[in-house]
Amino acid sequence: MQTLKYFHHAIWVSVVGLAIAAALGGSAGLWAAFNLALLETSLSFDNAVVNASILRHWDKRWQQRFLVWGMIVAVFGMRVLFPLVIVAIIAHASPLPGPFSVYEWITSGQWPANDVLTMAIVAPHRYADTLQSAHIEVMAFGGTFLLQVFWHFFLNQNKESHWLRPLERAMQKLGRLEMAGVVLTLLILLALAASLPLPEAWRLLLAGIWGLIAYTVVNGISALMGSDSSVVRAGWGGFIYLELLDASFSFDGVLGAFALTRNIFLIAIGLGIGAMFVRSFTLMLVDKGTLSELRYLEHGAFWAIGALAVVMLIAPIAEVPDAATGGIAAVLIILAALHSWHANRRDRKAGAAKP
Repeated sequence: MQTLKYFHHAIWVSVVGLAIAAALGGSAGLWAAFNLALLETSLSFDNAVVNASILRHWDKRWQQRFLVWGMIVAVFGMRVLFPLVIVAIIAHASPLPGPFSVYEWITSGQWPANDVLTMAIVAPHRYADTLQSAHIEVMAFGGTFLLQVFWHFFLNQNKESHWLRPLERAMQKLGRLEMAGVVLTLLILLALAASLPLPEAWRLLLAGIWGLIAYTVVNGISALMGSDSSVVRAGWGGFIYLELLDASFSFDGVLGAFALTRNIFLIAIGLGIGAMFVRSFTLMLVDKGTLSELRYLEHGAFWAIGALAVVMLIAPIAEVPDAATGGIAAVLIILAALHSWHANRRDRKAGAAKP
């Protein structure tokens, strides 16, 4: 029951959201929203662990701001507005109806279908196809951002604990090279671009560079606000960093959702429910101090980030099923948790054996 209290809000949102999904699309709508929620939750558990690893260093005030306001941004910003903005850029249209559209509707009795939200409602297939056409840019941007998060954790010279020790120690030594993470990321982008036709290669490189710039700017803002090299400090810089991190995690889920339904309202409901459960997991991990008890859980989550970054970056070249991506992340986190439990048990036995 103590654990269940963290999921009260997520459960209520699920009940209300699934009821709305059933009203919108009947049993098919209910099933689509349920599967999207399940997929989002399973794919984002590593996101919850990473968020918790940063939030545990923040004071209660900023923790609440991220968990409340960050939730609004995560659900409405990333799951609803972000796809509309991407399609608007591609289609050279307004993402939302403007005042002139409302005026024309009032005066003529007809709604002008010249904005992306209207397109998503009356022509969902056209909307989905347009969004999918930006697949290379979205995957390259998000994958690059997540890859930099991965490098930041494992190339860190101040990192004291290691899970996969030989590999992580080698990466830490590599981190002595100035801008090692940036160089490695650029080499990976160049290698991937070399396997694509020239137009697609330029799209991947440009989006990847913007992902690199976004990470550098946000991380730099956090540093200016006084964070050290391993912890993102509480404040607006840290808030923006976590929001972009969450956005990068959600990119593949937003695009993959169209395999289940083209209805943007069902997508928003399903992904929103999943985001609520991720928030609940994050809160539970922070309050219970789980990351301190399971010493390698954080490492497993960052390895899962690296795996997700690789999957996103190779997505323009080879398709990887969402189930495989979520399975890799789950296996890494479970192995890290089990190894942590075994190490704790070994330490207790060693302590008890001492006179």
